[in-house]
Amino acid sequence: MLALRPVQLTDLPQLQQLARDSLVGVTSLPDDTERLREKILDSCDSFESDVRSPGGENYFFVLQDLVSGHLAGCSEILASTGCNEPFYSLRNRPFSSESRELNIHHGVPALSLCQDLNGQTLLRGFHIDAERVRTPASELLSRARLMFIAAHPQRFAESVITEIVGFSSEDGQSPFWDAIGQHFFDLPYVEAERLCGLQSRTFLAELMPQYPIYVPMLPAAAQACIGRVHPDGQEAFDILEREGFETNSYVDIFDGGPTLHARIANIRSITQSRVAVARQSAQIDARGRYLVSNDSLLNYRAIVAELDLDAEGAVALSPDMLAALGITDGERVRVVAL
Repeated sequence: MLALRPVQLTDLPQLQQLARDSLVGVTSLPDDTERLREKILDSCDSFESDVRSPGGENYFFVLQDLVSGHLAGCSEILASTGCNEPFYSLRNRPFSSESRELNIHHGVPALSLCQDLNGQTLLRGFHIDAERVRTPASELLSRARLMFIAAHPQRFAESVITEIVGFSSEDGQSPFWDAIGQHFFDLPYVEAERLCGLQSRTFLAELMPQYPIYVPMLPAAAQACIGRVHPDGQEAFDILEREGFETNSYVDIFDGGPTLHARIANIRSITQSRVAVARQSAQIDARGRYLVSNDSLLNYRAIVAELDLDAEGAVALSPDMLAALGITDGERVRVVAL
């Protein structure tokens, strides 16, 4: 059985292996021991903090096989962007020009560096083992974060965003980066993303052009990257799209990947999840597959389970399920259909 839980310092060696295997562009999972250690300790502090409103807290989760102890994936929630450093994006909107004498009104798509998305809750750091891609484990790894938000709403903003990794070739070339960022840093795309993971995106973003970049002036290959999802990032995109997330007019500053956005009130795993009483049962007449979590903070756990929900708000769970969730008979759980 797989269970999602908060990260621990003892996870460091396995996390570093996950970082080595992660997709280029997932800068929140750097392949660096000290940086990962800092992230783990920062997450532990976030879970232990008495939070009344969202700030710079980062909640780091791992997906663990409870039999082998193997970590199959990880994901994160940054409570509010822009608290510890500016959150930069490229706004993709037309730049309008007009000539009354010629009776011409023209809009040219343009990319402008901005901090419009400061103050949003950010989902990031999604990575799962290749053999578990497009399985219920992926749903658990992504959506259990949303159930955590549902259980602790005071810790998060009213809207949630995520940046999906943009297109790059198998050899790590990004046409979008080559057309824009390469001219300002003289760094290959892979190296720029690596530096962002180790340090901060801010120092690179501040060297990006401060004036609008007219899209028609970019090479065709770079234009085709705007809002394009890397094939290995498609699952993360699809899961959140089913949750009610939508693309907006913002893209990633380095690879042009799309940004997804949703209001808390429109996210399926938040609005459709319901609280039920757990009842221990040796036999379960399973009628469907569900995500199940406790509503704990420090001891948060979430699993996928075959269940039968009754109309009275009780849910039968096996002893193994109760143990995986860290709860006992009669305690509350949060449940949403897979």
